Amino acid sequence: MALSWSYPRPKRFNLPGWAIIFMIEEWRISRFKAEGCNSLTSGWESLSETGKKVAKAALLLMITVIIARILGYGREVALYTLLGQDYITDAFRAAFSIPDFLYMLLVGGALSSAFIPVFSECIATDREEQGWLSFSIVFNYTILFLLVLIAVAYLYTRPLIMVLVPGLPEAYLDLAVSLTRIMFMQTFFMALNGFAMGILNSFNHFAAPALGTLVYNLMIIVIGVAFFPQLGIAAFSYGVVIGAILNFVVQIPALKRVGVKYRFSFDYHDPGFKQIMVLMVPVLAGLGVVQLNLFVTQNLSSGLGAGAISALNLAQKIMNLPMGIFAVSIATALFPTLTTLTARGEIGMFKRTTSLGVRAIFLVTIPASLGLIALGEPLIRLLFEQGKFTAGAVTATNQALFYYSLGLFAYSAIQVLNRSFYALKDTITPVIAAAVTIGLNIFLSIQLVEPMGHQGLALAYSLAGFLNLIILLGVLRYKVGALGGTRLVTSFLISLGASLLMYEVVHYLVQTLMGVLTLAPKLTLLISVGGGVIAGMVVYAALVYFFRLEETELVLGMLRKRLRRA
Repeated sequence: MALSWSYPRPKRFNLPGWAIIFMIEEWRISRFKAEGCNSLTSGWESLSETGKKVAKAALLLMITVIIARILGYGREVALYTLLGQDYITDAFRAAFSIPDFLYMLLVGGALSSAFIPVFSECIATDREEQGWLSFSIVFNYTILFLLVLIAVAYLYTRPLIMVLVPGLPEAYLDLAVSLTRIMFMQTFFMALNGFAMGILNSFNHFAAPALGTLVYNLMIIVIGVAFFPQLGIAAFSYGVVIGAILNFVVQIPALKRVGVKYRFSFDYHDPGFKQIMVLMVPVLAGLGVVQLNLFVTQNLSSGLGAGAISALNLAQKIMNLPMGIFAVSIATALFPTLTTLTARGEIGMFKRTTSLGVRAIFLVTIPASLGLIALGEPLIRLLFEQGKFTAGAVTATNQALFYYSLGLFAYSAIQVLNRSFYALKDTITPVIAAAVTIGLNIFLSIQLVEPMGHQGLALAYSLAGFLNLIILLGVLRYKVGALGGTRLVTSFLISLGASLLMYEVVHYLVQTLMGVLTLAPKLTLLISVGGGVIAGMVVYAALVYFFRLEETELVLGMLRKRLRRA
């Protein structure tokens, strides 16, 4: 018997729920109109009304994601102000490894990449009952296996930690074991969050998962700071657990509105379950390779002295800020649309959507990469240099950030391309690409760690990202045909050229301001970094607008329409 919440199901839109998708739809309709397809007039009016609602939802999503990212960095500020970068924070970072591995293995990557295409296809083809049954079976097996794995990992936490971070002194190994066991509790609730996100994204609902992330980060800050005097670093671990619980709780109302139908079933003969399992196997293999790479990096960095693990972790988090706001958001929103397009056989629009998504990512992440390089040291000083976070920690973090930033655009574009393959129900190609590039990453890490220290590990990561991007673009072109390669290359070169000029302006301006201002140190940094950001945005926007790129025109056109309607 199906268990169903008796809430009315909202009207679903067959349009995607994020700005970039809405831009594509309006662009497509405008092209049809320009070609004389006036028979779409009545449909356009309906689309326009729906589009207004979609645009409002997109704006809400962007605001929520940005706030969540700000809170995430507030969490880092609180942690490093209280503790700095030392073996304690290294132990805290290491404690995330095993719980995160279990989550990513069963839910975060494998399940979402396999579950969303199958579930979305059921929704798009009016087979919702089948979709809910397959969801229930996958959910039941996943939770069962997850609980077993958590129990086993809890018993063998210490030997696992000793393999991951052998360079930590004995006392800090004990601390890492203790923190890991606390955070195993969050893995279960993060699994629930993963399923909730998969369901809501399939129905083009993105705000609730983003809001959950906001609450998650807020709880880590509040609990960590409030109870730090009594519990020390463990307060942040408990904050992680409570944040994960509330992350799921805030998504429950949206799940009720969707109308979740759960069944207690372990029927492994279900065709949807079989399809999801077939898709999951290669992704599991790929995630295993990815985690092996992370474990090797952590293993190598643990022997580089106190704070090395934390410096790499913080630098990567700073690099991930623009990737999280732009690339992951675009890729997450594109995924259901790409899945629907492939289900309907609209390969032409699938290629257009993929190409436009990649070009839009180039447009925003290449300048972000050069901007981080130009602003790295003053930005880190502004955000983190207080309390126990010393000038030495600033230098170590900035050194890693420089090399991580080189690969920002590549890893951002990979977010879209991986989902393009998943939408085609090809989970093998991303795995093979990841295995090849991560093999290169491990090789380079081993070769570069001795002469370059933690900087070599960051450089190896970026070089591997370049190869991954090239492989995915090449294979996708082979599978579906031309992706507009000339446009992609042109967009990349224009963005790169404009970003290099922007870098010179920003670097010169920031150095000048920091040399002439005699205000309080933090205020000087704030004015310098803020001035650099504003100058960089103005210079880059002016240079790029001159070339009239399609993605630029789409963005500006949509902004003008939104302003006129407002």
